[in-house]
Amino acid sequence: MQLVSKTKRVVEARLNNSAIRALSGSMIAYEGQVSFKSAGFGGGDGVVAGVKRRATGEGLSLMECAGTGVVYLAQDAANVTVIDLRADTLQVESEQLLALAGDLQTNVTFAGVRGGVSGQGLFTTTVTGSGQVALLSKGGPLVHLEVSPQYPLVVDPDAFVCARGGLSQTFVTDVSWRSAVGQGSGEAFSLRWDGAGVVSIQPAER
Repeated sequence: MQLVSKTKRVVEARLNNSAIRALSGSMIAYEGQVSFKSAGFGGGDGVVAGVKRRATGEGLSLMECAGTGVVYLAQDAANVTVIDLRADTLQVESEQLLALAGDLQTNVTFAGVRGGVSGQGLFTTTVTGSGQVALLSKGGPLVHLEVSPQYPLVVDPDAFVCARGGLSQTFVTDVSWRSAVGQGSGEAFSLRWDGAGVVSIQPAER
């Protein structure tokens, strides 16, 4: 199986007696002998993963595409980027996932408390293993930003898509720029990444 960018908004899933998982409803066309079925709530990773996703609100509804042929995938005309993982872990916003191919497992991890008086928890979907991940981005292609120990990175949580590498995440609650651009309502916070790795953002906010 292989994920290949057909255009900047469409990805091909090439199947050879194999299977992939893709966002439910993202199939726009297919060729060959391919069957489709629900991968279950939580992307087919079992009942425990499904319960965790329901509890955290980090929903991921996937379908399984299996057989031999080509499946064309797209979602809301968003840009698509294919990332290769090799015994790696990707932290990603679940709504940015389009497809998973290979020996990959998904899970939900606690990212920390948002801060302030609400104490609201934040959760991140992790994709671990070896294979390919197709990610969606609004406003244009993903922007990949290097993070080094000397140069930590702070990003808008509404623009954050994924992170990989030896990175740790914390929350920055003293965010003066939100007030400066008229987004000062509610609890202002940003995501700070320290260590060495890559953080990918989209050029549009959710």
